[in-house]
Formats: sequence, C-alpha cells, structure tokens
Amino acid sequence: MAAAPVWSVDPRTGKQREQVAVEATAREVDAAVRAAHAARGSLADRTVRAAFLRTAADQLQAAKDQLVEVADAETALGPVRLTGELARTCYQLRAFADIVDEGAFLDVVINHPDDTATPPIPDLRRYKVPLGVVAVYSASNFPFAFSVPGGDTASALAAGCPVVVKAHPDHPALSELVAIVLRRAAAEHGIPEGVLGLVHGFEAGVELVKHPLVTAAGFTGSVRGGRALFDAAAARPVPIPFHGELGSLNPVLITEAAAAERAEAIGTGLAGSMTLGVGQFCVKPGLVLAPAGDAGDRLLKSLTDAVSDVDSGVLLDHRMRDNFLAGVAERAELPDVESPVTAGAGGEHTVSPGFLTVPAGKLATEGEHDLLLEECFGPLTVVARYADEDEAKSVLSRLPGNLTATVHLSGGEAAGEGRGPELLAELTPLAGRVLVNGWPTGVAVAAAQHHGGPYPATTSTSTSVGGTAIERWLRPVAYQGAPEALLPAELRDENPLGIPRRFNGVLER
Repeated sequence: MAAAPVWSVDPRTGKQREQVAVEATAREVDAAVRAAHAARGSLADRTVRAAFLRTAADQLQAAKDQLVEVADAETALGPVRLTGELARTCYQLRAFADIVDEGAFLDVVINHPDDTATPPIPDLRRYKVPLGVVAVYSASNFPFAFSVPGGDTASALAAGCPVVVKAHPDHPALSELVAIVLRRAAAEHGIPEGVLGLVHGFEAGVELVKHPLVTAAGFTGSVRGGRALFDAAAARPVPIPFHGELGSLNPVLITEAAAAERAEAIGTGLAGSMTLGVGQFCVKPGLVLAPAGDAGDRLLKSLTDAVSDVDSGVLLDHRMRDNFLAGVAERAELPDVESPVTAGAGGEHTVSPGFLTVPAGKLATEGEHDLLLEECFGPLTVVARYADEDEAKSVLSRLPGNLTATVHLSGGEAAGEGRGPELLAELTPLAGRVLVNGWPTGVAVAAAQHHGGPYPATTSTSTSVGGTAIERWLRPVAYQGAPEALLPAELRDENPLGIPRRFNGVLER
C-alpha cells in the first residue's frame, strides 16, 4: 500500500491548506495495533484506568482554545457548537471514570457449591474481562464526541481495551492534536503511548478491521462504508464484533389531535430540529407523518415560516454538499412531491434548508417514492401527509430500523386516552429511543441512554452513548472450582475491592 499525503481541507472553500500526515501503510497499521496490544497490561488496574480518563478530560479542557480553533477550521461547525461538544466529550470521559471506579460493569456473580440443587451447583464465579485491541472509526459530524476522544474510545479504554483510531479525513489535523493530548495523559499514569494508536487513510481502515490482533470495532458513518467493514469483520478467519452506526431516518408521527392542539409549536420545533447543525445530526428527523386537513395546513405554514428564516450553512465537506444537492433534486422530481421551501445551494459553498411534502399513500406501498424513505444527510426533511390512521400505520410498517422514533400526542392522548399507548407500542419496534412530544436531536450522556437501533441504524443491539456502551468491549468468563488463591481479586469471597456483586443469589452493593 503506497503512502499518500493527508491534507487539511477548508470546508468553506474546498481548498487544501496544509499537509497534516501521511496515509498509513499496512506495516504502519500493524505497528500501531501491535503497540496497542502490548499496552493491554497497563490498563489492568482500574484505579489507574479511571485516573487516566480523568486526566484526559482535564487536558482536553485545558487545550480547548487550540482544539476548537483547529476543529472549526476543518469542519466549519462553529466555535459555540464545538465548545459545547468538547465539554460533552470531557464529561463523558469523567462519567466512564466513575463507572470504572464503581465496578458494577464487571457483573460479578458468585455461587458457592450447592449439592441440594438439581442438578448440583459447583463453585462458580463469573465476571467480565476486556476483549483486547478495539478499532475505532471516527465520524465526520462530531469531531470530538464521535471521533478520537469520543464515546467508542472512552468506553473501550474504560473497559480496559487499548484503541487504534482510524481518523476521519474531514478533520485530520484535529485528530492528530487530540491523539497527542490523550497520549500525554496516558504517560502521566505510566501507560505506554501505544495505548492509543492513530492511522489515516481508506486502505488503513480496511487493514485495521482485518488485523488478527484487533478484537472488536466501533464505527459511525454511512450505510455503504459501515456495511463493507461489517462484512469484512464477519469474513475474517476469526470474526469479531462490529458495532456500527450506519444510518437513520428518525421518523416523527404527529397525531391529528396534537396538530389541532399546537400546530404552530410543532412546526417551529420541527424546523429547529431538522436544521440544527445544518441538518448534519445522525438523529435529524428525516420523515414526518402529519395529518391532512386544516390542522396539518397550519403546521406546514409554521414549518414554512420557520425554515425560511434559517440561514444557509456550510456542510462538512464538498462531497457531502454535492451529495445533498443531488439528493434533494432527485427527490423533488418525483411525482406528487412538492417543495414549500426549496432546499439547495445557498451560495458557492453553502446549502439552504428546505422540506418536501408528499401524500402518505405514495409511501404506503413499494415504488419509486421509496427514495423518500432513505436518509438524505443535510438540512432536509420529508413531510408525508396522511388521510387517516391506517394510512399512517401503513407507512410506519415499511420503515427500516432507526436510532429514534418520535410521536407527538395531544394532552389527552399523552394521558393515556385514545390511541396514545397503541402508537407508542407501534413505534417501539422501529427504534432504540422512542420520544413523546420532543425532538430527537440531542443525545444526552446518561446511564439510561440508548443510542442504537435495529439495522441499518446499527449493526448490534448495543448503545454507543451512555454508561452501558462499555459492555461492547467485554466478555464474560466463569471460573469453576478455582481455589481462592488463584482467583482475581474481583471474585474472592472477602471482596477486597468493594465491587457491587450478586453473592449466592443476593445483590450486594
């Protein structure tokens, strides 16, 4: 594999600015993975691990001004958005440090022998151990939270797994700077810098998922790219878990009663959600089922006014801009599709937001309008107007898996009247997060969070956000009949580490 330069590109102009790094060769990928593999032992001590994560957060925060400046130069996301994203990333690192300290993620279960059971139970002790080196594939739209220091990296390190990150080509300079900060934090705790590897280049990403010492992978990106890596992970002589976030339409259902009750507020809220970050959020509402009739007309007028007031913005790169413009044009040309606010080129390097409308019946059966059921990355949504509940239900039944699904109910429906409970049940199979009277943009870092969903939203049932994201990088091991002197401290009767556990059927905290 020939080496090639990696350039920093200005998304506002599409021009190259400076050479940042060189695309990694197969030999360099191998070296990064082997260095990470050799660093596994340095993460064995949970106290050291937690301290490393907190130091990483502190040092990222200390370097905020430089990091945000470089991130904005490469992504055009703006200092306000990027500062908030960096703060979220630091919070996430500290949250995982707390999880490591607590130890409940180890799922310790101890059963003493019981000859009276049928069949008899021997001495069994179970907990979870780290898988090994994790490959992380950065996303373009979150250069901190889903990139080098993001949730995949933070949760893998918290689990005790070294990481090799494949940098995203949209922010190579930032990736290099962040890697330096994280390695410096590691060194403060005696952890080898190889605990965090960084490689650039498409071929490097392919080599990474195929490397025999890589034990799992986390990916955030497109369906096409993610599916190719997913298939490569499954085709290895020893297949590995591949936790990929690939794409999501994030449907929204608005009941007729909700529209009658607050059409204007729903229209304004939808405009804010679909245009947030120039529509470059993975949970952007891309399909909205709204009623036909007067209430639906009022909702569309509110949406039209609000979207019309949103300025044009810069997408992450010119390839995405070209794809967005082509996607909008192709969808707008379909029969019976209208554009109350036309999305398109806002200037030489920007795009303007808009939305399309279509009778919901056009989506209820397979046909040329199926294109409207595919994600269009950028500030565009499709409003499908349904004539009755059966028509809306028919459209929902045809949707693929999603990260989120949202329903807007009236006050009475939200209180359990009418079809409120039924609608919630209909949306649950579609997504990993179901919202009522809210908007999906904004994914809180919380213990109860789930950021995942049925395929193609994700390739596994796990979450990439929240405390349980750590579970992706662990596997259970049970010891049977092992003398206490040979057991790890986590599995000894006296519980010297004070870990929450289930001891002979009793939950101990």
